[in-house]
Amino acid sequence: MLRKNTGLTQSELGERLGVSYQAVSKWERGETVPDVGILLDLAGILRTTVDNILSGGEKIMEYRGKITVADVREAMTCLKTMGELLGEDNLLYAAAVEGINTKLNTTVEEAFRSEHIFEVFVSEALLSCIRNGYYVDITDIKNNIKNEKLRNFDIDFAEKHGMK
Repeated sequence: MLRKNTGLTQSELGERLGVSYQAVSKWERGETVPDVGILLDLAGILRTTVDNILSGGEKIMEYRGKITVADVREAMTCLKTMGELLGEDNLLYAAAVEGINTKLNTTVEEAFRSEHIFEVFVSEALLSCIRNGYYVDITDIKNNIKNEKLRNFDIDFAEKHGMK
């Protein structure tokens, strides 16, 4: 695909790299890989990276870190505790809650009164973490999200983001 996008034939690419068109054909069919000595030149010609060539064009996931369902629950509990300790009229607590309520078009305080709604918020926060580049283990989701619909949705979402 990269070769075609640059408008080169297999013969033209081979000529620029000092290899036969048959060698290029074998690379494209996955039968062989380019010699290490020409990878940088090949990447330059194809306007890509060596990593992209070696991975077959598949995106290699780079995660910002790992997070667990327990971490997310604790974060949600900390917000609740902030309101209890500082008071619901405290500027910091009120701003945090207002931000969440506005962004999610909801009332986060309901989550502090209902176990089911709390789990919905945990699930939403977990999905947000995944969207933002954090890794979560699928087994952790299976073992720690109680609601079956939420659990299945979270697992599907995580798998679509390359998690196992």
